[in-house]
Amino acid sequence: MANFAPEVSVVVPLLNEQDNIQPLYEQIKEALDGKSSYEIVFVDDGSTDDSINILSRLQKADARIRIIRFRKNFGQTAALSAGFTHARGKIIAAIDGDLQNDPADIPKMIDKLHEGYDVVSGWRKKRHDKALTRLLPSKIANWLIAKITGVKLHDFGCTLKAYRREVLAETKLYGEMHRFIPALASWSGARIAEVIVNHRPRTAGAAKYGLERIVKVILDLITVKFLLSFSTKPNQLFGGWGVLALFLGSTSAVAVILMKILRGTDMTGNPLLYLSILFFVVGIQFILMGLLAELLVRTYHESQNRPIYVIKEILESPAEER
Repeated sequence: MANFAPEVSVVVPLLNEQDNIQPLYEQIKEALDGKSSYEIVFVDDGSTDDSINILSRLQKADARIRIIRFRKNFGQTAALSAGFTHARGKIIAAIDGDLQNDPADIPKMIDKLHEGYDVVSGWRKKRHDKALTRLLPSKIANWLIAKITGVKLHDFGCTLKAYRREVLAETKLYGEMHRFIPALASWSGARIAEVIVNHRPRTAGAAKYGLERIVKVILDLITVKFLLSFSTKPNQLFGGWGVLALFLGSTSAVAVILMKILRGTDMTGNPLLYLSILFFVVGIQFILMGLLAELLVRTYHESQNRPIYVIKEILESPAEER
């Protein structure tokens, strides 16, 4: 099995899901047996229940199962990242380990990829979650992410997604970035589709995330927006704010001078003078931040020999014909 290269890798991040592992495994088998060659990569994100023992028994009985076990809980993004890195399939599908995602949806997502798409995202149109703590924050977050990133999906938070391997190879994950993979992939020109998937109520185990996740998502959204729009030209962001602050400072300074000339207003007691100084200081700081960011970006790209573009293919005549 060392050189086994399946058509599909199913990555399953899980944390304390001992009651869901066996039925999830059986449902994945039922969905994919006879349709594609596949492997199942379970990523145990520091479970403290009997999950690892159940996984080990399954792995001994089925060589298509691979297990990645973390020393402690690192979070869902880290678990998905490890699964993606170790997956060997040409197509990589991700699914939650809590049985709320339906493995029966995986084949239709793969079929959608074969229509020419690079990422297929699941849309839990009819969700079975608590309205106040899960549904409402999710709707707000999805609207905000779509608005800011320009990627029009209804459900960024759905783990059930299918990817072409090469798309994930270009995407580095950290923080809570796994929900933003479609947005990050769009930067390199990936074609993204969305399909409605079945969402089931949780019948065993406990939800691992609550309202505290909102703050992390918002902070990561700011990072994603910066990466999508200004990762290779940060001075256009910081410098733009700096120029605006300098303009406001200059306007305030002119107003102070005119008030002195026309009305005889004392300049030292005029609050606009201090506002002008503040704007000048902030403007210079923003411009300097932009210059430092430019140096960091250039150093990053040059040290890794990483281009600021992504080539899909090169079409040219053979050398002897040129």
